[in-house]
Amino acid sequence: MGSAHTPADDIVYDLVSIQYHALQAADLYAKYLEDAEGHDDVQEFIRQCQQQDSQRAVKCHEFLGQLTKDGIG
Repeated sequence: MGSAHTPADDIVYDLVSIQYHALQAADLYAKYLEDAEGHDDVQEFIRQCQQQDSQRAVKCHEFLGQLTKDGIG
């Protein structure tokens, strides 16, 4: 993936931020599902969002591993 990156690089910061927000949202989905009780179509949409955020967090983790594999700093 190009040159070595440090935690201060914009790309690393951006990926960490995306990952953080995706994981933060994952904590909220149980509440969203509860709020949508009785609305199967809305619950299915929320589950899809939850899955997409989970996949997004995993992909960020993979990219961060590639970008920092040679060490940090």
